[in-house]
Order: sequence, then C-alpha cells, then structure tokens
Amino acid sequence: MPELPEVETIRSGIAPHLVGQTITYVIVRNPHLRWPIPSDLPQLLPGLTITAVTRRAKFLLLDCDVGTLIIHLGMSGSLRLLHPISGFSASAPQKHDHFDVIFNEQIILRLRDPRRFGAVLWHCGDIAQHRLFSYLGPEPLTDDFNARRLYDKTRGSRISIKQTLMNNRIVVGVGNIYANEALFHAKINPTTAAGKIGMMRYQVLVQAIKSILQRAIETGGSSLRDFVNCEGDPGYFQQHYAVYGRGGDSCRQCQDIIQHIRQNQRSSFYCPRCQR
Repeated sequence: MPELPEVETIRSGIAPHLVGQTITYVIVRNPHLRWPIPSDLPQLLPGLTITAVTRRAKFLLLDCDVGTLIIHLGMSGSLRLLHPISGFSASAPQKHDHFDVIFNEQIILRLRDPRRFGAVLWHCGDIAQHRLFSYLGPEPLTDDFNARRLYDKTRGSRISIKQTLMNNRIVVGVGNIYANEALFHAKINPTTAAGKIGMMRYQVLVQAIKSILQRAIETGGSSLRDFVNCEGDPGYFQQHYAVYGRGGDSCRQCQDIIQHIRQNQRSSFYCPRCQR
C-alpha cells in the first residue's frame, strides 16, 4: 500500500497542474471500489475549480469551491496525469482505469486500481468532521507529533511500539515500511512494549520518523510492486532500506543477521544486536 511519502510524492506532482483548473466532466467506468463512487459525481463536479491539493494521512484531497474530492489509492491504486495531444483517443483507458476527472478538456487525472481497494468520495463542509478523518492523530512531519505526545499516549501500554506507530489514532501515515526503518535508526526493537520506552528514547524515535519520511519524500517514495508517481516513474527510497525486506541479510552496521517476524499479520524486520 502506498504510504505517506508515496502519497505526498503524488500530491506534489499533481498540485501544480490542477490548482486553478476547472473540471469539465467526470467519467466513472467502474464505481465498485472499496466504497462505491458516489453516483452523482458526474453531475456535481463539472464547473468546479480546484483551489488546493492537500493530503491528510494517506488520503489525497482535491479542494473545490463547495466541497472536497477524497481519493485513496488502497493497495494497488495509482494516479496518472495525462495530457492528450489530439483528442482523448491518444490516452485510451485500460482495463483497470476506473475513474477520470477531465480539466478544461486538456488534462486528465486518471485513477488506476487493479485490486479496487481504493476510494473516491465527496464531502461538503469541514473535512476534519468526515468519518474517515475525525479520529485521526497528528501528521508525523508537524510539530503536533512530538516525543511528549507519544510518551503520554503510551503510558501503561503493553502494545508493541511497532503496532503503536501504525495506529492512526496515535500518528497517521507512518506505515509498515517506515516504521521498520525508523525503529532501526532509533535502535529500538519493534517488539518492545510502547509503555516501557522512556522520554529520551522517544525523542530519538520521533526524530528518526521525521528524518526517514522526509528522505523518502525527497527520493520519490518506495516502489514496491505497483507504486509509480503521477508521471509513471518509480520511487527510489527502497535502495536505502536498512532492514525492511532484508530478512536473512547482514546488518550494514554490525554484520549480525536481520530478523524477520510477523506482528499483527505484518512483517517486521530488525537487527537483534543494534535494536534493544
């Protein structure tokens, strides 16, 4: 699943092309995604202008005059920007191209989603009150996510720190890949109970999370399986993995063997010598 750096990469790629553009029309080829695409979108959206393209957690938000188009990429979704030269036949949709937004009859924003776990939704009013956003914790790259908050939220908790970091009520968008990498750089074993970690170690962990996510954004995210940016190009952060996907390989710091375990049905990778 695309995580925060991948979604932020797409956001920064499409925003310069879409802000200020007016929606000409909408095509829904298959409404059956994770939740059904609202049937009235082809009537609601034409004539609206995109005022901002933002992100909340792993959701892309296309802000319009009177509401917000919410897009989630799910497990296998991708967004492409198409610039047809001579009519839309030059960009003929493929089997898994389920949703198009056409701007000024010059730009197509196309959602491709082979597994159909993504979502396209519409919300009028304050987006923070939407059922998908009302319970979310802070963004990890903001000042609202800090060691004090993480420390206070985990007092008495027996849940592992790895699972804690993937709880959207605690912090949003970290995801499995970047939780593994941040815990390695903070030298914390992923199975450690969150309630047993002290303030000083949380300060190191929070800084590691912010640093890892920022580096991932700068390198275009991670391309595992399906992810490409809005121009169809892969990300490159996977070339910098310290532990993720390296079970059985030697740790690059101490040469011990990277361990691979399952936590809450998700893969965790760690070095038993470096991470305590």
